[in-house]
Amino acid sequence: MLPFTLLLEQIALLSLRALTGLVFVWSGFGHARDPEGRSKDLGLPKPIVLLVGVVELLAGLGVAGGLLTRLSAAGLMVIMLGAMHRKAFVWHSGFWGKNSMGWHYDLIFFLIALLIFATNGGEWTIDRVLFGAKAIIGSAVL
Repeated sequence: MLPFTLLLEQIALLSLRALTGLVFVWSGFGHARDPEGRSKDLGLPKPIVLLVGVVELLAGLGVAGGLLTRLSAAGLMVIMLGAMHRKAFVWHSGFWGKNSMGWHYDLIFFLIALLIFATNGGEWTIDRVLFGAKAIIGSAVL
């Protein structure tokens, strides 16, 4: 039973990384493709929106593939902290928000990124292929 549980754990982490990566790559691509339009929607300067888009895009790819997994997850956590701050303190949308536009969604993605950071993305990562045991040791040390 134990080997099945370990396999299921790795499948769950890989699936979570893939879905999280897809969400952030999609969002980042939209920000990077139209920073001026997104700037107006978000009320942020265009260079900041472009930076957020590039970070979301690259970190999303990193999380999905497990490349520089911890750095990528940390980048997404910073983005989500910024999103929660904006929704809670600038837009005053509340936890659930109007039309489900609150900061609960951002908190969920923050916690997903924290889980990916804490587990170093699991065993099935590009980091592990490139760095082998060092990737595992890094996961225990950091």
